[in-house]
Amino acid sequence: MMTAVILAAGRSSRFGRPKAFLPVGPGGPPFVERLVATFRSAGVNEVVVVGRAGDDGLRECCDRAGARFVENPRADQGQLSSLICALDALGREVSAVIVTPVDMPLIRADTIGAVRDAFLGSGAAIARAAYRGRHGHPVIFAAAVFGELRRADPDHGAKAVVRAHGTAVLDVDVDDEGVLRDVDTAQDYRDLFGADA
Repeated sequence: MMTAVILAAGRSSRFGRPKAFLPVGPGGPPFVERLVATFRSAGVNEVVVVGRAGDDGLRECCDRAGARFVENPRADQGQLSSLICALDALGREVSAVIVTPVDMPLIRADTIGAVRDAFLGSGAAIARAAYRGRHGHPVIFAAAVFGELRRADPDHGAKAVVRAHGTAVLDVDVDDEGVLRDVDTAQDYRDLFGADA
């Protein structure tokens, strides 16, 4: 079984407010709800959202969207700590996780499906979306590398595990620029949606 993990425990310090609740364009759904719906449309039935301790607003948003909220009490240690919290919360029957940060709301369902299907048919331990030669999200980690993720240096995060696998990482080419487009700043938001949040 593959579970989607949406990382939403960052402080959003560069943006100035939580990115999970930013609308996908004027009048659009919040980023986190859009991503949950996208994973479900791609056939990923279990979706976990990792947030900061005490983030009741995100917990309520997850309840509405039909996702499971997992609290990360060590959120300030970085994204890897959130991924490990998700792994700790999942059952042993999970064979892989498909991971994306919450600030990449435009990833398409067919992209998720393409990366998943290529991963399942490859035997690779790690797969990731790529657009025009640049790799992005989502990234899939097989259970075989969960131990490596748990032992990784928090300062380098999951990227260190990906780098350690080198050419064995499966890059799945997709026609979806959304795999690269994250929203770190207000200007990123304006560039992506043509409006202020």
